[in-house]
Amino acid sequence: MSIAIKMPALSPTMEEGTLAKWLVKVGDKVASGDIMAEIETDKATMEFEAVDEGVIADIAVPEGTEGVKVGAVIATLAEEGEDPADVKPAAGDSPAPAAAQKEEAAPAPAPAASAAPSPAPAPAAAPAATGDRVIASPLARRIAADKGVDLAAVKGSGPNGRIVKADVESAQPGAASAAAPASAAAPSAAPAPAPVQAQDFGIPHEEEKLSGMRKTIARRLSESKQQVPHIYLTVDIRLDALLKLRGELNVALEPQGVKLSVNDMLIKALAKALVAVPACNVQFAGDKLLKFTRADVSVAVSIPSGLITPIVKDAGSKAISAISTEMKDLAARARDGKLAPEEYQGGTASLSNMGMYGIKQFEAIINPPQAMIMAIGAGEKRPYVVEDSLQIATVMSATGSFDHRAIDGADGAALMKAFKDICEAPLGLVA
Repeated sequence: MSIAIKMPALSPTMEEGTLAKWLVKVGDKVASGDIMAEIETDKATMEFEAVDEGVIADIAVPEGTEGVKVGAVIATLAEEGEDPADVKPAAGDSPAPAAAQKEEAAPAPAPAASAAPSPAPAPAAAPAATGDRVIASPLARRIAADKGVDLAAVKGSGPNGRIVKADVESAQPGAASAAAPASAAAPSAAPAPAPVQAQDFGIPHEEEKLSGMRKTIARRLSESKQQVPHIYLTVDIRLDALLKLRGELNVALEPQGVKLSVNDMLIKALAKALVAVPACNVQFAGDKLLKFTRADVSVAVSIPSGLITPIVKDAGSKAISAISTEMKDLAARARDGKLAPEEYQGGTASLSNMGMYGIKQFEAIINPPQAMIMAIGAGEKRPYVVEDSLQIATVMSATGSFDHRAIDGADGAALMKAFKDICEAPLGLVA
């Protein structure tokens, strides 16, 4: 019997993707674990592996097709003993690729909250099991064993709910079963606002179609400003000691080919401040508060298609040199669209630095479901009172945005003070 190959959900929030490239063609034989295609999500380009053996009998979605809904049939596989020429293309039971559909006059920006009923993407199926046996690809089983992931708690996106590589990579060790209740407790999304009607007023212009990433950024940040009560707290930080330490460390690390940036040091400073003020290392989850025991710092990285926040995990316990090396790798792969979901999904707080653009101060929008983000301005020479005398110092303004549902103003102020103290007495960063 032929097997329908469907568009997988390569991340928990994925609803559609772009079939960037086919690595197989009709007539090719594939085995479980073989890479069949490259699929672009709203954040990265990921490989899609085969979960069954057989011969490609039909490719329903050509490469380059955008807006392919999760669950849509993209190809058909002939099993052993079947003649691929006799196999009929599998019938799709989910929406056709959006690129092939007639564009609506005024689409709602958030599919889940659209006023008009529309076919919903096929949900990720629960793991298919026979008795106590969980159905998973061999590669997924190996990755699960390495990561310590319980396959019984992972939802499979492959045929018949089979667990594939992407499902396991996006799961957290020992936390997959807890993910569902936490997300269920989150507040429901606000109704989608009325679509914005274009008004060019006869001004010469060009139209540029929004990328999947830009659509996601627009939706998530709109939801954050609408649903999260922000409180903003700003401190001025004298950077002279930190800059002096950075220079000394770079001389010492030069033989290793490591060059620290100020941002690398600020990442660790924020992580240590979060550990010192655990009341800010939290997440609001409806009727509960998640209190994290380590600081995973998401760092805003600008890429051509938008913005992504790769994560430096447990940044407080890492050497600054390790953070620097890791950030260079994460940023490079972010720009190439090669980050895995677990490298940009999660994090306990964020850091956004616009100092390199000469921005003195700004207020960042919280990256949901996190509860705080630190906005870093430029370090600049300013008149500054040092030991009761007016001097010239290198000063930076930092503004913390806090989710007031989870973090009180006094706790936010304690975090800002801890961050300032660490930056102004930076030897603690190398302790």
